[in-house]
Formats: sequence, C-alpha cells, structure tokens
Amino acid sequence: MLRATTTATGVESPAGLARLLDAHAYLADDGLATACFLALRMRRPLFLEGEAGVGKTELAKCLAAVLGAPLIRLQCYEGLDAAHALYDWDFARQLLHLKAAEAAGAADAARLEGELYDRRFLIARPLLAALETQPSVLLVDEIDRGDDEFEAFLLETLSDYAISVPELGTIRAQTPPVVVVTSNRTREVHDALKRRCIYHWLEHPSFDREVAILLRRLPHCGQNLAAQVATVAGRLRSADLVKPPGIAETLDWTEALLTLGARDLDPDLAAASLGALLKHREDQASVLRDGLLRHG
Repeated sequence: MLRATTTATGVESPAGLARLLDAHAYLADDGLATACFLALRMRRPLFLEGEAGVGKTELAKCLAAVLGAPLIRLQCYEGLDAAHALYDWDFARQLLHLKAAEAAGAADAARLEGELYDRRFLIARPLLAALETQPSVLLVDEIDRGDDEFEAFLLETLSDYAISVPELGTIRAQTPPVVVVTSNRTREVHDALKRRCIYHWLEHPSFDREVAILLRRLPHCGQNLAAQVATVAGRLRSADLVKPPGIAETLDWTEALLTLGARDLDPDLAAASLGALLKHREDQASVLRDGLLRHG
C-alpha cells in the first residue's frame, strides 16, 4: 500500500522525492532524500536523529503534505505512558448514556454494560488514530524524552501495527502509517527500536545549503543578507555555547531582521533581535562580548 502511495505521488526515486519536498519548501540533501525514500518503499519507520532545530519535525510535516496524508503527532515527554498514547474511554459520554438508558427504563444490565464500551465511546490518542486513519503520517517526536518502558511499548506497536483494546478486541491498521521518529539525543535510544527503522543523522546545513534554505523559505530575504546570516550561524555553531542555533533559529532570526527592515546584517539590528536566535542569556552575553555577530 505504501508503494502505491509513493507511486501515485510520482516518487520513483530519491531525487524525485527531493523534488517533491522542495515543492513544499524543504530542501533535502541526497542522504536524507535516500533515507526517506527507502523508509517509504521498505515500509519501515524513519528514525531521524540530530540536534534540535535541524529540520526533523519539519520533514515529517512536509512528507505528509507530499503524500496528501494527515500528520498525527505524538509528542513524547517524561512519564508518557501507553494510555496517553493509545486511547481513553470517554467517561462523560458513557455516564450520559447510562443515565439516558436508565431514564428510558432499560432493564438488561449486561446489555447496557456492553453498550458502554462501544467504539463510539473510545477516544483515539495518536497511536490508535494513526492506525485507523488511511493514509496517515505518524510523527513520534522526541522519543528520547520518553521513558524506556514507553520505548519498549512503541517497539511492540510498530512491529504489528496493531493495538489490543480488551473491551473491543484487536484494532489493526489496514494500511500501516508512514512513521517518522525523531530524537535530539538527550539520551541513547535502544538499539532494538533503531533496528526496525531506517536511520539518518541530520547535520546542521552547510553554508550553501543554509543560504538556499533561507532564500527558499523567506523570499524577501536577499542573497547578501542570507549569506551574512549563514556565516554568523556557522560561526556560532562552532563556538562554546549552551545551545547553538539550528536552522529553525536561523530562519526566525532572519525573519526578525527583515521585520526590522534590515537588508544587510546591521550590527545594531543584529544585537537587538538576538533573542530570535539564541535562547540562553549566557549565550547572548558571550556572543556580544566576543563580537561573534560580525559577518565579515
């Protein structure tokens, strides 16, 4: 089914997928386009790892747009468990149904109890929603923020693309969702999960690619400003900062500069808009002290 989906959208090669992503303003290099293409054709989850802000989540959004499928996002966090990721029962609606049945004089207790666990009272959380929606793109975002137990549960779910609901039975995906798993590598993700996936590490973009991204995403940005911003961004990534800027922050900073009327990287405007680029007070102070905003 995934093969039919990719063929229908004209994706016959990594280069073809890269062109389709480009049409949605995402510039994928050869390595990323190939990993994404293989994940689609081999029906395997795509595991994207890299520092925050390098475009992992954005790729999932653009991939959903390319495939014409809804994006269903599961944001991971410490303490996330199966109940929050799978499904929940709508207790309020169940109670209303129970009261309505009692008011109508329903006497069959067993039948009434069975009605309370009908599919209409089941609230689908992201994993169940992705299995029931065809086609769909499931984004499991920042899996490294979740617990080991949830990681093991996710592995089991992705192995069969099926979920067991005790009251209803097994719900299985007719068409498995396209799955994108991301990690900022705040901790190591277990090899068992990675083995099921096509793995790709996203680097910060090269100077030329970052300039191309800025020009593609911000049409009002001139070549000169884009080159100056990319120069500063590259310098900051090699500096000793708490959180070096990713492409997401570079885009925000460039947009802030354009909003302030900049056509070149004016030092005063660069300093005034630094909050769009750096999110730690120590980093801002270090950059201003060491004169790292110069573009020459």
